Amino acid sequence: MLLQRIQQQFIDSADLKYQSAPTLAPLIEAAVAALLAGLTGGGRLLSCGNGAGAALAQLFAAQIVGRHERDRPGLAAFALASNAPVITGIAADFDGRQVFARQVHALGQAGDVLLVISPDGQAGNLVAAVEAAHERDMTVIAITGARGGRIAPLMRDTDVHLCVPHEQAARVIELQLLVLHCLADGLDAQLLGLPDALSTDTENPA
Repeated sequence: MLLQRIQQQFIDSADLKYQSAPTLAPLIEAAVAALLAGLTGGGRLLSCGNGAGAALAQLFAAQIVGRHERDRPGLAAFALASNAPVITGIAADFDGRQVFARQVHALGQAGDVLLVISPDGQAGNLVAAVEAAHERDMTVIAITGARGGRIAPLMRDTDVHLCVPHEQAARVIELQLLVLHCLADGLDAQLLGLPDALSTDTENPA
């Protein structure tokens, strides 16, 4: 029974990816365009999330500053959950809802992009971060699950909302990672040109 359950996890994950591709692919393309405009126009990427979302946000920032699969000049990106003294200091002096919003107010500028990653879009500190980004005239890219929760109605026409059509957090997170890889690959394709094959340089992948 356990073996069957494990195998079913693989099947469910693959099915969700396959079924989501037609809906998410155009939105990923739009998100790549938003990132490209911001990062090549002198702007920066600020990324945030809670728990697994924070880990994914840090991973993507590392791929932007460093590399995904091909070498290119580094681009400006900051993961807002990576500085423990800042996070704990804001939470202690103000409240937990402000841990990202206060950083967005301090660091964000018009032309920057805020990337928010959440399995359900409900967390108050991420909602506040989106609101702060709009106050700073930043573009927001939100990668959520379910129906986008409290973040969905905040999205503007100039923002991009990539909503994974699933309620289970594990499945959503798996697809969010794929979305981030598509975003990183899309940036490389726009900046460096399309490679001869999908994976022509797999040495030291991120």
